[in-house]
Amino acid sequence: MHEQNLLAETLPEHLGFIIDGNRRWAKEHGLPAYEGHLAGYTALKDIVIYTLGRGVKYVSLYAFSTENWKRDAGEVSNLMKLTIRVATTDIKELIEHNIRVRFLGIKEGLSDKVIAAMENAEQQTKHLTGGTALVCFNYGGHREIADAARKCLEDGLSPAEITEQAIAERLYAPDIPPVDMVVRTSGEKRISNFMLWRVAYSEFMFLDKYWPIMTKTDVEAIIKEYSRRQRRFGGN
Repeated sequence: MHEQNLLAETLPEHLGFIIDGNRRWAKEHGLPAYEGHLAGYTALKDIVIYTLGRGVKYVSLYAFSTENWKRDAGEVSNLMKLTIRVATTDIKELIEHNIRVRFLGIKEGLSDKVIAAMENAEQQTKHLTGGTALVCFNYGGHREIADAARKCLEDGLSPAEITEQAIAERLYAPDIPPVDMVVRTSGEKRISNFMLWRVAYSEFMFLDKYWPIMTKTDVEAIIKEYSRRQRRFGGN
């Protein structure tokens, strides 16, 4: 990319990915669902490293929703094993790229082994400054807002004190800014309970390709599209 274009582009501070199409990609290739998730993870790692390397500060990834427990037990079990691998063995590559990892979601239903792996990844990377990968795991947007409202009551706030700001301060990782652009793969055009509070004024982009075949070229196209958008926040 030419220097002139680099100077002209507008980077999102926070880019959110709704990862979709792993299982359909696997099915089209005659593979079991797990192979689709494995291919999706390989793409995910490359996309995160490249996107944060381009200067985006936060990349959020919708990896496992609270609704995903309804899937086949074997598939869920394999996803948990993959998560442990990501948070223990493969975290080294993210550390090499100075990337901080944070998990957003609830611990309810997760095994002690999965929780320990996630906490270990966060502890190992909490000092890193090359961008943050936010993994929404066992996460639901409705649940996050409900938990924030519940925390308002636990903190003794009166009804008048339960404001938008009060709720925002009690979200998971409240220091994380709103999502500037949400990108969903596989051609589906839904939010699917992803970061409902933080996407209130997000731009949206829907790609007609499965997540496992995402590339750096797609990231460049996303940044280019974001740069050409004229964002409005209700005031004009």
